[in-house]
Parts: sequence; structure tokens; C-alpha cells
Amino acid sequence: QVQLVESGGGLVQAGGSLRLSCAASGSRFSLSVMGWYRQGPGKQREFVADITSSFSLNYADSVKGRFTISRDNAKNTLYLQMNSLKPEDTAVYYCFVGATVGPGTQVTVSS
Repeated sequence: QVQLVESGGGLVQAGGSLRLSCAASGSRFSLSVMGWYRQGPGKQREFVADITSSFSLNYADSVKGRFTISRDNAKNTLYLQMNSLKPEDTAVYYCFVGATVGPGTQVTVSS
């Protein structure tokens, strides 16, 4: 069974950057689709980005050109580099591997 732990969240001013990490334990990491969801205050959870085992990338339109997803299979770690952050990016960010979702990390962007 996969276990996930996110880190790297915090408070940043608009226009700033953060890098989220998601450490995964368990087998078959390299064979799985991995990605990020987020849930802002008063909003439903939404897809942010994912990366397949063959490193194919998908992004939500709202983050294209600003966020970059990557994975290091040797370290069983997923990353989300977030640049040019906006107040509307404020949310709890959750990583997922297949059907397993992590506990989340808070990102707050001040205006």
C-alpha cells in the first residue's frame, strides 16, 4: 500500500514561488500516474497536474505556464514547482498516486 507525505507548503506573496514535494513509500511507484489536486476555501477539489510513468504531462488550464510537475522515480518523490503564484492559488494541495491521496499541505498566497 502506498503512503504519501506532502511538504513545502507555506505563505508566500503574490508573484512568488514554492516547490511542493510528495514522498511516497510502497512498491510500484514508477508504474503509477502521479499528480496533484487542490482545494481552495469554499471550493471543490480540482485537478492541478499529473505525470504518467512515461513522463507524459497534463496541466489544468489555470496553472499552465506557471506550474511544473516532475518526478524522481529513484527517490520515490513527486514535485510541483509553482511560480508566479496568485492569491487564487491559495488551497490545500494534495498529491496522489493512483487512487491514494496524501493528507495535503497548505499553500497561502497573499496579495
